[in-house]
Amino acid sequence: MREVIEFDVVIVGAGPAGLAAACRLGQLAAARGTAPSVCIVEKGASVGAHILSGAVLEPRALAELFPDWRERGAPVEVAVASERCTWLLGPRRSVTVPHMLLPLPLHNAGNFIVSLGALCRWLAEQATALGCDVLPGFAATDVIYGEDGCVVGIATGAKGISRDGTPKPTAETGTELRAKYVIFAEGCRGSLGRELESRFALREGAEPQHYGIGFKELWEVDAARHRQGAIQHTLGWPLADDTEGGGFVYHAAGRKVALGFIVALNYRNPHLDPFAEFQRWKQHPEIRRVIEGGRRVGYGARALNKGGLLSLPRLTFPGGLMVGCEAGFLNGAKLKGTHTAMKSGMLAAEAVFDALARGAHGADLTQYAEQLRASWVFAELYTARNFSAGITKLGTRLGAALAFIEHNLLRGRMSLTLRNPEPDHARLHAAADAKPIEYAPPDGVVTFDRLSSVYLASTEHDEDQPCHLELRDPTVPLAHNLPKYGEPAQWYCPAAVYEIATDAAGAPMFRINAANCIHCKTCEIKDPAQNIKWIPPEGGSGPNYVDM
Repeated sequence: MREVIEFDVVIVGAGPAGLAAACRLGQLAAARGTAPSVCIVEKGASVGAHILSGAVLEPRALAELFPDWRERGAPVEVAVASERCTWLLGPRRSVTVPHMLLPLPLHNAGNFIVSLGALCRWLAEQATALGCDVLPGFAATDVIYGEDGCVVGIATGAKGISRDGTPKPTAETGTELRAKYVIFAEGCRGSLGRELESRFALREGAEPQHYGIGFKELWEVDAARHRQGAIQHTLGWPLADDTEGGGFVYHAAGRKVALGFIVALNYRNPHLDPFAEFQRWKQHPEIRRVIEGGRRVGYGARALNKGGLLSLPRLTFPGGLMVGCEAGFLNGAKLKGTHTAMKSGMLAAEAVFDALARGAHGADLTQYAEQLRASWVFAELYTARNFSAGITKLGTRLGAALAFIEHNLLRGRMSLTLRNPEPDHARLHAAADAKPIEYAPPDGVVTFDRLSSVYLASTEHDEDQPCHLELRDPTVPLAHNLPKYGEPAQWYCPAAVYEIATDAAGAPMFRINAANCIHCKTCEIKDPAQNIKWIPPEGGSGPNYVDM
């Protein structure tokens, strides 16, 4: 029997959206002179352990939540001092795009270079001070429904279960956290969010969500190569014009440089290896000159949703709400989503608090969606609605030109809305119809292999636990994906989880190295047969990012 604990509100996920929601609930309760009954569960071993972002922060939502964030000591200190966008024309050539030709959303005056993990830890401290309970190390594995079908809580997963499903001596049952409302803030491609979308038909009328995979490395560089506050974005090489993506270089404090690379998961060539493209990108003189002679101290990868406004699901259902990247509030034109995620969490908190004050429990709080539509979040996403679809349809060059026209000349008032109805996984060509890509071996100086990178992610899983990567049909990888697509799981996974090996008789076998997993969710998104289901492993498992 699972223990049952009652709260007014349970929040799933201690990312910026979930924590902003908790803080706002705490503020509203304090203004009324009551104590909040709010619990946040987080599957990472600590708050921030699974948080990965560039990150350049637009502080708008933070300032609305805590106008005195500077006085409170928020870890938001390095202002953007200079910015540059570079078009890489080949492995050695590049051209700087004049600032006046950049789409306005890419201008970063007034923004800050931050560690999003550090910001989340600070937000958790504020939530705790406001009376909220923050519980890291507990994975929410099930939604609990009432007799009338509404959401009434979540259950955390059991711990100490062996690979064959039998309990170990240290086994612990999960806990039921019951609530009048549950705010789902799992982040991109949340497992409970996917269940809710299906159960309540939340995606009816919405376009498919579209995704990218984002890589990040943290480097300590030579002081002579470090320019605190400088940011650089790149487009072009090594990706072809029909493959959306690009890189970033952010000079943070203390000789730290965050650099990363994003590849849209709607690419067509099954031979493409996003991790290897990231390593190849670092070889360009524009990037190599910054990090050569430095030391790589962190690595991570994470899927990000980029469909924008047209891919948003319905956000509410009886007893629950979706916020942040759980729903898909990232602004692709700005390359930012923290500020929109936080604002969505704050608006959800206000809707929930108002309902609780009225004694309305388990309702479908459609006013949350109405408040979002009236907010600056909707205005931002509306003006950016064509960004991703434009690049998908027109390619990087023409898509970027369209973004300039739409934002700089028409100021977001273009009447045309582009559609992108094809799911990312459905775009792959057959391997026989695609051009193979040769990748150079890593040099161990600037470029590295997957396993040494996973080591820097500090990912940990008890290998004697049930595999959290389920195949709906175990025959599909070898019977379908391998002959038709070359089994792209071995290429799109950034952590060497999937491999084609051979058995004792020399026959191919599909191996899942689940202990390597860094919880990026790319496999569930890009598998052409949609045969992989990612479920949360034991709470506290996965990467342990520090200052990422």
